[in-house]
Amino acid sequence: MPAPHHQSPATITELQETLADWFERTARPLPWRAPDRTPWGVLVSEVMSQQTPVARVAPVWLEWMDRWPSPAAFAAASTADVLRAWGRLGYPRRALRLQECAQAVVERHGGEVPEDEALLLALPGVGAYTAAAVMAFAFGRRSVVVDTNVRRVLARTVGGDALPMPALTAAESARAARLAPVADDDAALWAASSMELGAVVCTARAPACDRCPVSHLCAWRAAGYPPDEHAGRRRTQTWKGTDRQARGTVMGALRASHGPVARRVLDDLWPDAAQLSRCLGSLVEDGLVEQVTGDGAVADAAYQLPGGAGAQD
Repeated sequence: MPAPHHQSPATITELQETLADWFERTARPLPWRAPDRTPWGVLVSEVMSQQTPVARVAPVWLEWMDRWPSPAAFAAASTADVLRAWGRLGYPRRALRLQECAQAVVERHGGEVPEDEALLLALPGVGAYTAAAVMAFAFGRRSVVVDTNVRRVLARTVGGDALPMPALTAAESARAARLAPVADDDAALWAASSMELGAVVCTARAPACDRCPVSHLCAWRAAGYPPDEHAGRRRTQTWKGTDRQARGTVMGALRASHGPVARRVLDDLWPDAAQLSRCLGSLVEDGLVEQVTGDGAVADAAYQLPGGAGAQD
């Protein structure tokens, strides 16, 4: 195994400044980056963008912010309306946690997203990444923003590795903290630019090294692009036939319905009855679905979104 690569302080400074200049010239015009963005809008965008491509998030975010422009407005929404508006973003429990978060913002902070990382972390559904991202992108404050894209950029440019470890390590977190500039504005710009590079250039499967603004500073390139030494430990996500697909099929049918959906209708949409029963049970337990009839016989059961499937957008 080659010795770990260490970039000099001068190289790190050049890396930060070059990426900042590149970002300010080429950043994607995402709606939550607009000058009139609000902290609430940034928080919503971060929750929506977890495990979901930005291209799918943007139109939903625009509709969402038009309808619920503040935590107070969203806190008062019905669960059925929330789940319909969430649509096909996936992992709909995020929508319920986001509403719990909005309610906590109203109750604890007078309806204003707090400009304090510890207070953000105390909100329901807000983890270390989301709290740091809101501090950087909503308030322009120094924080250590570490998502999948940032991890990959730092692994390559600074560490000389093809990809980071399968799970975030303490050493990675320490490196990210060490590299974040001291000044608020510089740190926020570094967070945004390193994340953007990973999203559009320094991608996992097909990095566009020929158009990378910092390829001349990249430790991975200097080392001759060594292969991923952790490839055998990485999980590959499947979709077809999984419980996730079954749950998504059920949620899609309920979002489209004007009333309760009978179990026999769902049986026609998903052929594995045992898997369907398991997934319906988990959806009910998660608070995403209500069973409205058929307490005894499965065949007589019907389901709807919480709060009444008749509630329309």
